[in-house]
This record gives sequence, C-alpha cells and structure tokens, in this order.
Amino acid sequence: MLLAARLAFVCLPFFLVAVVSAQSINVSQPTMWASKPDVAAFEKIENDRLAAGQRAIDTLIAAKGPRTVENTLIPYDEAVRQNNSAGYLAGLMEQVHPEAAFRDHATAMLTKVSAAQTAIALNHDVYNALAALDLSKVDAATRYYVQRQLLEFRLAGVDKDDATRARLKKLNDQSTEEQSMLDRNISDGQKTIEADPSELDGLPQDYIERHKPAADGKIHITTDYPDALPVFSFAKSDALRRRLAVAFNTRAYPKNQEVLTSLMKTRYEIATLLGFSNWADYNAADKMMAKGSNIADFIRQVNDSSLPLAKREFEMLLAEKQKTDPGAKEIWDYERAYLLELVRRSKYDFDSQSVRPYFPFVQVKQGILDAAAELFHVSFQQELNVPSWDPSVETWIVIDSGKPIGRFYLDMHPRPGKFSHAEMAPVLDGIRGKQLPEAILVCNFPVPTATDPGLMDYGDVETFFHEFGHLMHHILGGQQSWAGITGISMESDFVEAPSQMLEEWIRSPQVLAKFARHYKTGEPIPADLVVRANRASAFGRGAWIARQNALTAISYGIYKTSPENVDLDKVTLEANRRYTLFTPLPETHMWASFGHLGGYSSAYYTYLWDKVIAEDFFLQFDHKNLLAGDAPMRYRRIVLEPGGSMSANDLVKNFLGRPQNMTALQHWMAEEFESVPASSKSSGE
Repeated sequence: MLLAARLAFVCLPFFLVAVVSAQSINVSQPTMWASKPDVAAFEKIENDRLAAGQRAIDTLIAAKGPRTVENTLIPYDEAVRQNNSAGYLAGLMEQVHPEAAFRDHATAMLTKVSAAQTAIALNHDVYNALAALDLSKVDAATRYYVQRQLLEFRLAGVDKDDATRARLKKLNDQSTEEQSMLDRNISDGQKTIEADPSELDGLPQDYIERHKPAADGKIHITTDYPDALPVFSFAKSDALRRRLAVAFNTRAYPKNQEVLTSLMKTRYEIATLLGFSNWADYNAADKMMAKGSNIADFIRQVNDSSLPLAKREFEMLLAEKQKTDPGAKEIWDYERAYLLELVRRSKYDFDSQSVRPYFPFVQVKQGILDAAAELFHVSFQQELNVPSWDPSVETWIVIDSGKPIGRFYLDMHPRPGKFSHAEMAPVLDGIRGKQLPEAILVCNFPVPTATDPGLMDYGDVETFFHEFGHLMHHILGGQQSWAGITGISMESDFVEAPSQMLEEWIRSPQVLAKFARHYKTGEPIPADLVVRANRASAFGRGAWIARQNALTAISYGIYKTSPENVDLDKVTLEANRRYTLFTPLPETHMWASFGHLGGYSSAYYTYLWDKVIAEDFFLQFDHKNLLAGDAPMRYRRIVLEPGGSMSANDLVKNFLGRPQNMTALQHWMAEEFESVPASSKSSGE
C-alpha cells in the first residue's frame, strides 16, 4: 500500500484552440523519453532514481535533534518522488515498449523498485521520525499527509517484529513480481482466429476493407480491441462471435491460472500476518470502503437497485433472440452486445454504425481536447518531434493562464505486446514549483491511415472521455507541495469518479456539435441522431450495472477467504449467473484475462462505487448547457485541484454539500424506460 508504484489503472470555431500556435510555451523539464535509451540507459535512469531516493532516506535518518518538516518530511517526500518516478517508468515500459526483451527488463526493474519501497515501509527509523513530527503548526494538507503515511506504515507492518517484517518484505516483492507476470501474460497473450469472408456480414465496411483474405482465403481476426469489439456487436455470424469470445477470454489461459493462484496466496499471507482475516479486509482498510464486509453490503445494494431493470432488459433481449431461435430460454454472455445492438435498432430506431462516420479518430481526439479545454479553462499545445518508444506517441503540454502546468503523452493504437485495454498512468508526480505532473493515456483505438480515417465506435469515444478524465485529474490535482499527496493519490476507490463523470459529456449535443462531423462531407451529426443515440444508450444500463456488479463479486469473491477455498471458475460462473442473468461459455476462463484482479484486486467495486459518486456529481451541472454556471469551475477547484491533500470523503461532501447516495444512480438507470418511444411502451415492452 505505501508508496505504491502501481496505479491500477486512464472542427469549427472553438472556445479555446487545443493546439496553441500564437506562442511557444517553454518547458524546461525534459520529456520522459528525451532520448531513446537502450536497456542499459533505462536501467541507469532507474538505478539513479532509486539511489537518490535512498540518499534522501539516509539524510532523514541521520538528522539530529527534534524532528522538523525540514529535516524529516522534506527528505521523506523526496524519496517518495524518486521511487514513484522509478516505479511509473518501469511499469509503463513493461506495458508499452515494443521489444519483449526490454519489457522483461522493465518487469525486473519494477520488482526492484517495489523492494525499495517496501524497505522504506518497514523501516522503524523512518516511521518513528515521521511519528515524532510536531504537526501543530503545519497546514492542513501537510498534517493529512503525515497522518495518512503513518497509517500506511502500520498497514505495511512497520510495528511487527524483525522476523515478520522480513517475511512481509519477501512477500511484497513476490506480489509485485506475480502481478507483473499476470499483466504480461495478458498483454503477450494475443490470439488470432480464422474466418470465412462470408462471416463478416454485418460488420462495418471499413472493418471489412481492413480485413482482406490471406493467401489461403481466410480472414484473420485478433483479440485486440479494435478487431474484437466490432465483431461482438455487429457480426451476424453466431459461430464467429462464439469462436472469438472463446479466444478473447482465454488469451492468458492457462498461464495465469498458476500466477493468479500464487498471487492470491501471497496476498492472503500478507493480510493474515498483519492481523486481518483476509486480503479483502486488509485492502479496504485505507479506502473509502473501510472494511471488506462493506463490499458485500454494497454488492447487495447495487443488485437490489439494478435487478428489476436488468430482468426487464433481459426479457427484451431474449424476445429479440427468439425471433431467430424460437425455443431459446437463455442468452450466452457473448451474445449480449449483438442483441443489445438489435434491440436498439428495432425499439429505438438507432443503428450504432450510423454514428461511426462522425467519429474519425483524429477528429475525436481534437474534439475531446477542445471540450476539456472549455470545461477546465485550460489549453493544450503539442510538442513536436519529441522522441518516444513508438513513432505514434504524441506529447502535449497543458497550459493554464499562459503557464505550463503539466505534460501528457498519447499512445493510442494497438501493437503486439502492448497493454491491451485502456488506461491512464502517472509518469511524474507534480510538485508545485519543482516538478510538473506528467501522465499518459495508453489505449487501443483504430489506427487512422491515408485511406482509412480510423472510425471509432460510440463506446470508443466514451472510453476516450473516461481516460481523459483521469488525465485531467492527475494534472489539475498535481499542483501540491508534496509528491505524496499530489495527483490521484487520495483513497484509490475514488479515482474512477472524475473519469466516469466526464463520460457523460459524450451525451451532450452541445459538446458533440463541436467535433462530431461526417468524415467525408463535414456535415455535423444530425440533432435527431444524437437524440436517438442517447435514447438507445440508455437501454442496457441495468445490464451494464449488473455486469459490473458480477465483476465486483468475482473480485471480492476470490479475495474474501483463504485461497484454498477458491475455485476460480466456480466463483466466476456463480457471480455471472447470480448478477447478470447471462450464461457464460463453459470453455472460457475470463478471470485469466481479467487484469484488474491484479491491480484492483478485491477493490474492483471501485467502478460501481465511483459511478454512484460520478452521477451525483453530474447532477450538479446544468444539463441544458454543461459549461454554464459555476459548476465547471467549482468542480475543478473543489474536486480535482486538491489532489490527495484531503480525504476523498471530504472532496465529495465539499462539492455536494452532503455524502453521496444512490439516488442519482437510480435516476440514471431510470432514464432507460422513460426514454422508450410510446409505441414500444404501449406494446408492453
């Protein structure tokens, strides 16, 4: 927990122009990849950072006399900064570097960073020095920082005997290595299936054009997101969708069976050594959730709220399936996306392929930059000709009132060995007057070419907004005095709230009007199409919540007890059957490629917990004009800018004037059937 190197994790005239050309912003801080290092240079960068961190700890311990901010907290925070920087870079290179050998070295270096962090977390002298600080005259943020760090030290086991601390150090190093291997197996586990050209019926034309038959006449489809997700939504061939679902859900199986089981055992031993009954209880101790048993209560609350809607949606989906399979009594989970698409066409007069021509990648990217610029009152300037690990990576500066306040990188398209989902990852912690915050978006969106605009699905655009919400949180919250409370360093079960809140921007006609234009004609997206898209997107929210609840139950289920009591396939099957109503394919083992079981571990509930908060936040905005009134700047100042300088519970209360509740989520889900056209309602559907 302490000093964690990993964060699981991510048009026509504009209000602010995203690429600032009128002036050049000089940023003296070099980019993370100022020159392309080989393995030796990379390891030197990492070792230099670790050595600097150790020197700071040595300075802290050697200080004489009363413990002060100057002789204790300043060197401690320098160690945090250096070790975090080393961990961020190693974790990033493990996920994005194009060379497998380089990724191997990054994995090894990540283990070394974790060992250094664990050594600090178990160091009596460091803990005692921080505990001896007189906090009576420091500001509230500094006081909160120290008090939270002391909690993290205790959760790390600093107060245990020498033998226990030695065992904990070994277990933490082992956990880091196992989590890295879990992630690597998923990233390296791409699979490819063969398909006949006729099986592509129903898929978008640009998808078909990108998938020409090979010499043997077969189409080759990978499990990368731009290849797989359109098949699940649009392919008429049930056999194709089923084959791809098996490949997609087994891409890290059986490799991750042993790895995940070992990781569960390691974490269980850590938790019990520290006096907790299981990992879920331990992992919740420094979060908003507070106790593992509260996760079970939350799962029940969500199920009670979502199940009636999920059942009603399921019946509509089953009726759609029975049009071609009259005897059907169940729906396989791989059929869900396809049937959702069919119902949205038949009941809501919306074909999600109809919006894709308005979402070419480059245009969407510009539109999101402009929407963020207007919402957060900043601007962006691209840094050109910056070296990186891949030619497609872009580097950008965030500018506020003419001054740079952060930098971010965009690594947006798939390639072999790269992290296969979407995330924001910190690159540097922001420290006011000392270091700009830096972050990266790692995504897998379609690649635009001279002949292919890289059309994005509605869900792709929503994901882009989501990850950009994370990024702006890290940048705007990265203006603190201390590395340990900057960016998204608050309780980790709050970090998805700002990103999920920003997802709602895709449903704003006002926002879409700024960038959603047909890639051939330049015509803006029709207003009635936006209305139909919003109505259609409202259908399936109950099922989405239920699906997230099932994943939450899997995450909690495998960590709430001793690993010897856990059958991974059984836990997964039971959670899906109980909460989603859909039937999993028996030959799949989706837990093997469910990477959040490593990063979030038992805390996957974060997505639903934060959805509750996000919808509560969103209700505070003027939905007729999201950028009007004081809500945008209040949100920036009260929720994002404090970073981790106070509890997330206080961030929520300060913005809402009260704690969060389920009302907003229930309102969000209720839009589903309120928006059904009258003709559909009258038919009893």
